[in-house]
Amino acid sequence: MTTAATQTSTTINSDPLTLIDVDHVRFYVGNAKQAAYFYAHTFGFRIDQVADLTTGSREEADYLLTQGNIRILLTTPLNKDHPAAEEIKLYGDGIKEVALTVEDATAAYNKAISNGAECAQAPRTLKDEKGTVTVASIKIYGRVIHTFVSRTGEYNHENLRKGGPFMPNFKKVESELNTYNEQNPCGLMYCDHFVGNVEEGKMDYWVKWYENVMGFEMFKHFDDNDISTEYSALMSKVMASGNNLIKMPINEPADGVKKSQILEYLEWHNMTPGVQHLAFRTDDGLKTVAELRRRGVDFLSMPDTYYELVWDRVERMLKEHGHEGVKEDHQRIKDLGILVDADDEGYLLQLFTKPLQDRPTFFIEIICRRGSQSFGKGNFKALFESLELEQERRGNL
Repeated sequence: MTTAATQTSTTINSDPLTLIDVDHVRFYVGNAKQAAYFYAHTFGFRIDQVADLTTGSREEADYLLTQGNIRILLTTPLNKDHPAAEEIKLYGDGIKEVALTVEDATAAYNKAISNGAECAQAPRTLKDEKGTVTVASIKIYGRVIHTFVSRTGEYNHENLRKGGPFMPNFKKVESELNTYNEQNPCGLMYCDHFVGNVEEGKMDYWVKWYENVMGFEMFKHFDDNDISTEYSALMSKVMASGNNLIKMPINEPADGVKKSQILEYLEWHNMTPGVQHLAFRTDDGLKTVAELRRRGVDFLSMPDTYYELVWDRVERMLKEHGHEGVKEDHQRIKDLGILVDADDEGYLLQLFTKPLQDRPTFFIEIICRRGSQSFGKGNFKALFESLELEQERRGNL
């Protein structure tokens, strides 16, 4: 079976915007060394490579974290003039860049610009005796950019996926924590999707942008009838690349009695759009969540009443469409607080962390798909009621 973790380019596609992989996801953070330890300790990432003062990097410190086919790059400015310094002041820690592997970064950038994209950084090539890495960036919503990446020599994509060198000026890291994580895996495989929050009235603008600039298509659409509670609502459209490799849900707030989690995000993010959460895929939802809980990851909690209702709904849906029932132990799912949903293609397991920093602006979703390619529509009401409870505790509902 071909998945986002295994898809590679076997032929050069005529469209330079054909995407091969998520090359990496860059976070701007206040202290990359400490953030690297947090993600390694709680989510089981390997602190794989570092570029800092000891490797000749004078402007920023970069820590590359890896797990499965996930690559997270943590960047900290080393002086007040670095652009990350101002962004951290305005927004706190968060995602700056979703980088996409392509055959030719310069050609992809030029095509995107001709389609109407705005330049964030013109093409440039980093090189040494090992090979080259060409990068070029365009602006998307708010603070976020897409960077196109193409690689040669030892930096090539296949070698990178096997643990090869990331970019010039990076050095490999070995540590007891890395060894521990190898012996106690969390089972995270790759980035399933990225969720962006934009201002009210701007969702359709960015839907059109992804269609016109990147050649994406709408994959799913949820309105305020789908995603609402007694107090708040939002609307969401899921954009997907032509090969379904990259999925980018885009959310905007909708009118409600109280403040939606999207508006809360925007208010604590300097009223600037950005990536609210990142979903990691696993093939064993129970094992992954159990290990993450053991490591101290703080997840949203569901009331017991959720499990009094969910099984009839999920099993009925699966039976109607000719699928077998949920194979995982139902009691274990409840004990771990995992959400379950089903559609015509199968079912999924999912769970969401609480915000990972003091500003309520970023969290992580763990998702395990058993056929279903949706996003847990049947869980929206229960999930948002749980989110509203947390908002109320923060004084932001």
